[in-house]
Parts: sequence; structure tokens; C-alpha cells
Amino acid sequence: MHQRLIDGWLNYLAAERGLLPRTQNAYARDIGLLSEAHPAQALNELSSQDIRRLLATLHKGGLSGRSLARVLSAWRSFYAYLVRRHNALHNPCDGIRAPRAGQLLPHSLSVEQVMHLIDVPGQAASALGQRDTVMCELFYSSGLRLSELASLRQNQLDLKQGEIRVVGKGNKTRIVPIGKAAVAALTNWLSQRSANALQSNDYLFPGRKPNQHLSQRAIELRVAHRAREAQLDEHVHPHMLRHAFASHLLQSSGDLRAVQEMLGHEHIRSTQIYTRLDFQHLAKVYDQAHPRAKKKVD
Repeated sequence: MHQRLIDGWLNYLAAERGLLPRTQNAYARDIGLLSEAHPAQALNELSSQDIRRLLATLHKGGLSGRSLARVLSAWRSFYAYLVRRHNALHNPCDGIRAPRAGQLLPHSLSVEQVMHLIDVPGQAASALGQRDTVMCELFYSSGLRLSELASLRQNQLDLKQGEIRVVGKGNKTRIVPIGKAAVAALTNWLSQRSANALQSNDYLFPGRKPNQHLSQRAIELRVAHRAREAQLDEHVHPHMLRHAFASHLLQSSGDLRAVQEMLGHEHIRSTQIYTRLDFQHLAKVYDQAHPRAKKKVD
């Protein structure tokens, strides 16, 4: 009974809300906590007291306020689905709040670190190096999520206009700019793709198998490898470049709404966290726009 309800909910999330597989897996893990705690009791019969008791147990076990808030959100969504689709009488999560969590600031990179990462000497000499340069440029020039970059197709690019049509969370589409340096890197990479007869695969970053894109894990590994090549003294992952895009652009423009739109944040509060970053460590090389967008390309 448990699994049938859970599978129906997960299928609903995939079909009607367009959630990515990674998000669906996270939801499945969160609802699994509820199922494991009440193996002999029907989930649609749990009370608010049951929910509060389990949250307290998880909190005592070391789960942070932030994690508990995520878990509670998944449970609330699950029960809302049961109310709508399976005639459950109530949502036992209504009115329950997770313990307040301190807001963690995103870890970013300085301008100098980003420039070292993108401009690693010798990368233009190989197709692999050119591809990795494009990936780093797009993360930083356009603030793309890892999933958005991995699934990019060539027809989403408009190099003449300097724009990308991005399909983000919930299949929502937005248009984001591409900096001049990124356009130049893209032009070189597309030329390499043509020379290597990869035209049959329309993904911008093809995988090894036909009609598949490079995996998100492979992209994470390539970014980390490039950071080592650039001799950066920390582990670098793609989301750090998205954070750098947002914080550097917000510092130079002060336009929170514009940054929100380019990041694809549904709520402005998701973007406001960047206003709290300490900008003192950032290089003073900005005046009115993003550095890669202003860089002249020969």
C-alpha cells in the first residue's frame, strides 16, 4: 500500500510538474523516511502528532533545520496529492513548521579564480580543452544550472544575438545572454564538432553514446579537473560558477530583479541571498557590466 501511493505521487511529480530525476529521487528518499518509520501503518492514516513526533526524532538524530524543512516540504506535497487524488481526509503536515534554520551563504569564487579557471594555458590546443572552456564560460557567463548546461541543444543558441534559450526547472523557458568571450569559445567548439563529424548528435556537449548528452557527473569531473590544472586551492564544482555569476553581476549592476530572471529563480528570496555575500574579496575590475561580457575578443 505504501509503495503504490508513493509510486503514484512520484509519477505525478514527473508527468505534471516536470521535476528532474534528481529531484524526484530526493523526494523519494524523503518520503522513505516516513514509510520506514511507520511500516505497519497506512500513510494516509497518519496524524499531525505522528508527523511532529517523527520530525522531533529526526532532529534529535542530527538532521539540520534546513534538511527537516526540505523533508517536511516533501511530506506536505505527498499528502496534498493524497487529498486531491485519493480522497484523503486531511493533510497532517498542515500547520507544522520545521525548526528554524540559519541561512547558509553560497560558496563562490573570486573574479581572479574564475579567470584562472577559464583561461588555463594550452586548453585551446585540443577539442577536449575547447569543450571544457565553453562549459566553464557558459556556467559563468550565463549562470546556467548543471542540468541546463548538460541538456543544451545547438538550436537553443543564437550566437548572432548572443543569447541562449534555456529550459529550466518545471520546463520553464528563459532567455539569457552569452558574453562575447563565451560566443568566441562556442564558435571554436562548434567548428571542432563539425570537423569531428558529430553533427548527428544535436546536443551541444555530446556523450559517448548516440543521441545522448555528456552526463552531469562527467561535467562535474571535468570542472574539478580543470580547477586542478588552474592550481586553484579548493574543490570547484559547477554550481560555484553559477554563484560567482550571480554575486559578481549583482555587485556590478545592483539589479536584483534582472539577476533573478537570468538565474531562473521563481521567488526573489532565492536571489536575495546574494545580497548578503561579502564582496570585499572580489577584484575591483567591474564598472557597469559582467566582465566576460565586456571582454574584447580578437
